[in-house]
Amino acid sequence: MTLAQVEATARAAHTGQTDKAGRPYAEHLQAVAEGVRARGGDEEQIAAAWLHDAVEDDAFSAQWLREAALSSRTKDIVLAVTKRAGESPEAYAERILATPGALLVKESDLAHNADPVRLGVLDAATRERLTEKYARMRALLGLVG
Repeated sequence: MTLAQVEATARAAHTGQTDKAGRPYAEHLQAVAEGVRARGGDEEQIAAAWLHDAVEDDAFSAQWLREAALSSRTKDIVLAVTKRAGESPEAYAERILATPGALLVKESDLAHNADPVRLGVLDAATRERLTEKYARMRALLGLVG
């Protein structure tokens, strides 16, 4: 798949979905992909950014991902950043760190998730919970600043 096809596929898969702030979910995907590009990511990482929540959010199955016309590296990154039921944050971070290219995608995801403007529209309790969650994951991944 070309990067344009990956983007179109991801947008279609998340049609009708919104984020916690009620915004179209595709805006988050685009922000993460743009963040990966801005951080020097390559096309495989950008493709993974577009698809980073697809399996986790049940937009696509793991089987779809295995069979998709994507590089094995892109697939590995998507699976690395896909949270698993019952998985500890430590195990999740270890998998990301062990998968080449995945840290940059997760860093961009966390940056957009923790954007103060984005968090600012949430109620105080949710904003505080998510801020702590994202800070903890950044620490587990060794991301500072």
